[in-house]
Amino acid sequence: MRAIVVSGLAGLALATLALASLALVSPVSAAERLSGEAIKRAFEGNTVSGRYTNGGFFTEYHDTDGRALGHNGWQPNKDACWITKEDQVCYYYGPPTDRTVHCFTVEATEKLYVLRNVSNGQINAFATVELGNPRKHSDNGAPWYCDGLISRAPALPMSRRRFASR
Repeated sequence: MRAIVVSGLAGLALATLALASLALVSPVSAAERLSGEAIKRAFEGNTVSGRYTNGGFFTEYHDTDGRALGHNGWQPNKDACWITKEDQVCYYYGPPTDRTVHCFTVEATEKLYVLRNVSNGQINAFATVELGNPRKHSDNGAPWYCDGLISRAPALPMSRRRFASR
């Protein structure tokens, strides 16, 4: 009998599928919703890899300086950063003038992490955490700076500002 070795994103997909299927046949333990501090402890200095519910794969090393190095599922990261808040993790991509922000709550069961969109509570992705940076994600010689200032997005003209209303 010959062993088949699968690596890269295909291997990650199989591992994620295997973990998900184990959850279906094993006694189910309750998912624990993580605090921002718990998310930081799990992700910081480690690689988070998984699959979006729409089918795309991602793998990002969460550097201690705030950079998210790797691949976000659609393209290699060139300027991605991450931070944790009280009960969520947020990723931002692009310079302040074109920045996009994606925030998620995180639930953990054993070694499987479920990321839910903060905006609507929908599951966005399933992931696992690998210790360190085993995939050797890097900035490829083009470093970027994480300013950590999601809340200081460029001011919009008054005509484009949204204010809370009742």
